[in-house]
Amino acid sequence: MSSPRFTNVVWPLFRVVIGLLFTCHGLASLFGVLGGKGGTGESIPVGTWPGWYAALIQLVCGLLVMIGLVTRPAAILASGSMAYAYFVVHQQNGLMPIENGGVTPALYAWTFLLIATVGAGAWSLDGLISSRRGPAATPARTPEKVAEPA
Repeated sequence: MSSPRFTNVVWPLFRVVIGLLFTCHGLASLFGVLGGKGGTGESIPVGTWPGWYAALIQLVCGLLVMIGLVTRPAAILASGSMAYAYFVVHQQNGLMPIENGGVTPALYAWTFLLIATVGAGAWSLDGLISSRRGPAATPARTPEKVAEPA
């Protein structure tokens, strides 16, 4: 049984937690905090392809998803980067995610695809911005002229 009462609370919390976790991956890789890249305490050298750029995507898109700002585009970019990580980095080590170490990128790719599909939900800057804009303006329709009988 689905209840909007719970969905309106759980979905924003889900989005915030996923964004936070993704941001932590970016922070660890870019700045060597939170254990650093792969638990080494090290950061990825600036400009290293593809790791440094992936970490930058993780940091920026994670923050955007977490606060709910341009959520759909950020989630699409995050999903694509994780799909790339899975297929380019992990799948060469085996077919299934459990054997190739790609469980985390696979889960992130599908999770961000879901977020991009559903949107930010409540408690987001996207929602705040759209509520302040008000309803979308629709162009005024002019009545069509009816041909008069001859």
